[in-house]
Amino acid sequence: MLAIDPILTTPAGATPPVADASPQRLRSLARAAQHDILRRLTPPLRHDMVVHLQSLGMMAEALSARMERGTVDSDDLQGSMSKLNRLSRQAVSRCLEVCTWMEPGEDDGATLREGVSEVVRLLSTSLNFRGFDLRTELGDGDFAVSRSAVRFLLAAAILTLADSATAPGDIVVRTELSSSFGVIAIEYQAQPEGTFTQMHEQGEAPLAWAEVQALAVQHDAELLRNGNAIILRLPRAVVTTPLKMVPV
Repeated sequence: MLAIDPILTTPAGATPPVADASPQRLRSLARAAQHDILRRLTPPLRHDMVVHLQSLGMMAEALSARMERGTVDSDDLQGSMSKLNRLSRQAVSRCLEVCTWMEPGEDDGATLREGVSEVVRLLSTSLNFRGFDLRTELGDGDFAVSRSAVRFLLAAAILTLADSATAPGDIVVRTELSSSFGVIAIEYQAQPEGTFTQMHEQGEAPLAWAEVQALAVQHDAELLRNGNAIILRLPRAVVTTPLKMVPV
């Protein structure tokens, strides 16, 4: 873990873990954090659902117009129907995938690379509009983690650093593996002074860090903040119950 080691040290000024609290209090804080993160992610998640539905609608309108003009032969119609069927399946699949943000699927596992890539893809456009370049430096190897954990905790870490930044810059997400943990280092790096214009206003209340830490506890993860860097350690996902088989 050569690249991440310098950030892993936690000096006296680093943000400490959430104070000891009752299980009921931790659950309450974790639910609040999850709700707040979902609220912040609503625009990109909505776009993820709508983009396939828009393509489906546009193609249906184009086909309808051609049929009204009588310019569609049977071969063209068959080809268009196949495309519509494919687009509809993609739209349904994407909508179901977005729904797993609210209710995790039966198989909530994902590789660390997959989980990080999904969150970065979701947030890149909105953060770029605010003046941040979100980029990744992903380590090699497959490491299974909880998809829900990496989704919510990585998104929270990225949004927290962006909200607290005073100038545009880079937010770099790096991953490395240990024997039992997947490690994600998220670091904000400001642009050199004089090379940027004023950032767009966020217009959103920042996430409560104590709530985010409680969410990490619920996922058996470790979350440490030290200034402009946040370290997230995720345990290896272990299947504890057999998957249910759908009747044929």
